Amino acid sequence: MDTDAPALRALAQTYFDAAYEMDAEKFASIFHPSSSVTKVAEDGNVGVTPIASWLTVVRNTKAPKQFASEREDQIMSMDVENELALLKVKLRIPPRSVTDLLSCLKVNGTWKIVQKVMTSKR
Repeated sequence: MDTDAPALRALAQTYFDAAYEMDAEKFASIFHPSSSVTKVAEDGNVGVTPIASWLTVVRNTKAPKQFASEREDQIMSMDVENELALLKVKLRIPPRSVTDLLSCLKVNGTWKIVQKVMTSKR
């Protein structure tokens, strides 16, 4: 973990910056192309969105930066086991506070998010 923790913190910082700027290309740089976003959908069931579809939504979402919103980015926990890592992060995307579990794999020497599981509240 000694060498992986800085790389994972950098990944989280890129994630936070991408969210603040709603920068789909920045997100794409840290997500594996086969990843997906999972959450409880409006109908109460599990909703799974392929990353390409989620990035389309990001491209059409106003960025918190546009409103000069104050950032509230935090890594809550980081657990690393060999080429597997789980990051729990919190951030603010007004009007919501978001908690994400980012499952990461070290792919060809580079950490990538392979699954995002999320929840949010107003």
